Amino acid sequence: MVVAGVSPAATLSLLLPLRFSCSSIPPPNPLSRLRGFTIASSTLLSKTHKCHHFSDRGSFLYLTRDPRNNSLSSARLHRRLTPVAAVDSDLPEPIQPGEISNKDETFKQWDWWTAKFTATANIPFLLLQLPQILLNARNLMAGNNSALLAVSWLSMLTGLLGNLSLLSYFAKKKETEAMIVQCLGVLTTYIVISQLAMGQAMPFPYYVATSVVIGTGVVSNFLNYFGMLPPVIWHFWEDFITVGGLSVLPQVMWSTFVPYIPNSVLPGAISFVVALVVVAMARLGKLSEKGVKFVGAISGWTATLLFMWMPVAQMWTNFLNPENIKGLSALSMLLALLGNGLLIPRALFVRDFMWFTGSSWATFLYGWGNLICMFLFNSISREFFGGVTAGIFIWIGLTFWKDSQAYGHGSPLRSFKELLFGRMTG
Repeated sequence: MVVAGVSPAATLSLLLPLRFSCSSIPPPNPLSRLRGFTIASSTLLSKTHKCHHFSDRGSFLYLTRDPRNNSLSSARLHRRLTPVAAVDSDLPEPIQPGEISNKDETFKQWDWWTAKFTATANIPFLLLQLPQILLNARNLMAGNNSALLAVSWLSMLTGLLGNLSLLSYFAKKKETEAMIVQCLGVLTTYIVISQLAMGQAMPFPYYVATSVVIGTGVVSNFLNYFGMLPPVIWHFWEDFITVGGLSVLPQVMWSTFVPYIPNSVLPGAISFVVALVVVAMARLGKLSEKGVKFVGAISGWTATLLFMWMPVAQMWTNFLNPENIKGLSALSMLLALLGNGLLIPRALFVRDFMWFTGSSWATFLYGWGNLICMFLFNSISREFFGGVTAGIFIWIGLTFWKDSQAYGHGSPLRSFKELLFGRMTG
């Protein structure tokens, strides 16, 4: 779904500024992700104590101040649980550890490991793009500019837009390691596009426009991540990538099946107009609250669907031209599988349905699916395919098992249920 170096401390992906407020009491019975305190009833606090409200990534903790010794104490909360829809992945939601218990250390350790897995995914994604960059460089130095025409600049531009949209998505969610993965994707793809422009394989005006968009997007995302970007500018950027994503996705899907269907720009043009109208209605307050949330989620989902469509296009090519399967690189498929597979534990841990869907799709359909085609046409050995297959299913099994342990669930199926139907929050 998404495309090295050492990342910052893994725990940075869970940190947000701590906020204090005693002027209002939110609804009772929320859970807290913070450690070392017992949750207290907000109703009790509002009546008998001065409140101390800590908000971290959308979760809440209430402490009481004991008037006898001016120290913080706590009261136990009886929780009434309500579901949070898993498809609301566009909003930063709290990670709910379940009951505060002696499993806290297990939870924090798995939090740390999943962030490290995400950071490690940079390595296979970098290796995946590096051969193309080196090949383009050799052709440019040799003056063989025509060889660069084999690389579709439109395909590269589509992937670049996907990376940029997901960068904005993860910047909003403060997922540091996932941001680094997307930044690497933006950087490596932009290098390829720059090489194509140097070799006159991409129209220079399009390259200039792309460079402006990429520069603006990367700077805006990092300024927003550190809280330095005015909200009005961020909203404008979100609207831009929403319209862009909605315009590109239908056009790419349509173009996949040309010449079996007429070659037309109509799908992209219609989607562009619809996207403009929807975004304008959302900004003018003409949509319901659910409608506004839906529009806010579009950019992340369109980027995910763009990446999900790439293996579909490859499978379609394999179906039409089975002899071309021998031209596929087993190593490239393995690297794509590894990179996306390393993202699955984190996506499951934070209950991000969109992220989990895209990463799993790319792991199984793009990586493993193409290896199946190669195995059926004797392009790879039985031992290689069997080892990769066993490794995938062992990795997925361990992911769900460790996640259920971290949350204190009795069965891995509970983690899967929370991912599909939403976790329980107060």
